[in-house]
Formats: sequence, structure tokens, C-alpha cells
Amino acid sequence: MIDVRVAEVLLKPETDELRFLPEGPYATTRLGELSWVAIQHGKNKLHGSVNLLDLNTRKNRSYALPGRPGFAFACDDGHSFVVGCERSLGRFSTKTQAWDVFCEGVDSDVDNTIINDGMIWEDSLLFGTKDLEFKTKKAGLYLYRGSDKKLIRLLDDQICSNGKAIRKTTAGLELIDIDSPTRQIAAYALDIAAAKLGPRRVLLDLTSDPAVPDGMILTPEGSGVIVSMFHPGGAEHGETRHYDLATGNLVTVWKTPGAPQNTCPALVELDNKIALVITTAVENMDLETRNKRPDSGCLFVGETDFDAVSSMPIFPI
Repeated sequence: MIDVRVAEVLLKPETDELRFLPEGPYATTRLGELSWVAIQHGKNKLHGSVNLLDLNTRKNRSYALPGRPGFAFACDDGHSFVVGCERSLGRFSTKTQAWDVFCEGVDSDVDNTIINDGMIWEDSLLFGTKDLEFKTKKAGLYLYRGSDKKLIRLLDDQICSNGKAIRKTTAGLELIDIDSPTRQIAAYALDIAAAKLGPRRVLLDLTSDPAVPDGMILTPEGSGVIVSMFHPGGAEHGETRHYDLATGNLVTVWKTPGAPQNTCPALVELDNKIALVITTAVENMDLETRNKRPDSGCLFVGETDFDAVSSMPIFPI
């Protein structure tokens, strides 16, 4: 039997700009703090922000960036973040607001793409880009290898590279990856030292689903994934789902009333329990739909039965 739960609003960002496209919630190095990115501050805006939410007081601080961020992960210095912004990787300091680029040239041979979702593995970054028209297979999947500070393109045929996770198997590392328009969750054998992927295989086929898989995390023990589903049709509620990877079975659904466009999940400690935070978005909604779905763009929180959080992604300086 599928366990269905209803999430509640955790934060309603104070501006329309911050509600347009929230994504990438993650715990930071500070206890009780969650970071998230507002990828774009409106349909025609070319900048976004890194945000820090105090889970105890529900107070949010927003820091403008010079472009549109796809992801932001806390660094081990306690005040800066590694950010994929437009077509560059850089470090942003919340203390000084300095933006220091350390890697450029992402998708340098194609037009109209920007960095989207990513993840940390030890001292390396795995991340993808997205075609801003969401129709051409030209977006890249990249490895920024920490051992030699080298940017390596692993794939060049994605459209909107989204949720990512890495798990250890008996055969080595496995990259779990979402290219959203395929509506599939796929896996590749991953060799970071050699910068190579094995053949693509489908773990979950959601092609008959009306919603699109977006952000994703592994469950703490690594046997399942939690994936946020982006429903572009103005449904009454959104869904973030827990799937068992061994069987493909749907285990748990967290509904977000009045917010059909779920973007990313995160497991955090809250009130001495493990809770699920879900970001949602207003992107692509007309005024009539927004009025009918008033909690779109909010961050939600739902109960879980997990007794641990997923490993905290911290990037070493």
C-alpha cells in the first residue's frame, strides 16, 4: 500500500521574484539552516539568488547573484557556497558578497544553455545544463574533477539535466540521473578517475505520467530515491515521491496542496525528527492558475519515517 502524506507550507517567500523558481534545498554547515536557490527572479530576469532559511525562526535571507544559479552547495569554510551560475562555476561569500569564478567554458560550443542541477562527490562536482527552449538535445552533463581541477563533458545530448545522485554498488560507483523531458530515471556506471560513463539503463520509466521528474535525492540507506514531480498542467496538488529502486515500486507520496510544480526535495533535521523539505515553483503559470494554486512557489515540509538524513553535501575549499 502506498503511504500518502500531506505536506504543509514551511516558508512562503516574501516576494514574487523568490517564488518564481525555487530549487536545490540543502542543509548547510550551520545547525538548523537550509540553503536554496531562486534560479530566476522572473520570466525575463537573467539573475537569481542564494537563500538561507533558519528552520527554527522561519526567517529567510536572500543574496543576489550576477546570473542564474543552477545549484549552490555550502563550502567547508562556513560562509561561502560553490555555485553553478550561467556557464561558470564559482564561489560566493555570504560574508563579503564576493563572486569568484574558478571554472569557465561550460557548453562553450552550443548556444542558449545554462547550468542546471548538480551534486558533490568528495572533491568533485557532477552537474548538467539545460536548453532554455527545452527542446534540443544539446545540453551537457559534466564532471569537474577535484583531483586535477579539470572540467570534462560526459554527455552532450541532454535537454534539461536535473536530479542527480551517486551510490556505491558492488561494481563501483553508479550515477543516477534525470534528463527531465525523457520522464525516465536512468543509471550509468561512473568512473571518476577515468571520467567515463557506462551504458545508460533505465531504473524508472515515468513516460506515462502527466508530471515531469525534476530534482532527486537518494534515501539515507541508498535503496530508494525521492523525486519531485513538476506538473505543468495546474493540478490541484503537487507530488514528491519515494520509489524503491530494487522493485520500482512507489512507496510514499507527499502531496503539496495548491502547489503542483514540485522542483526539489531535501531531508533535514527539524524538531528532533527527520523531515522532508520540498521546493515548488510558479514558473510558466498564468495569473488565473496562480490564483487557483496560491501556495505555488512556497517551500513545504512533510513528515517522514527516516531516522537519518542523506549525507550533507559540503564542498572542500
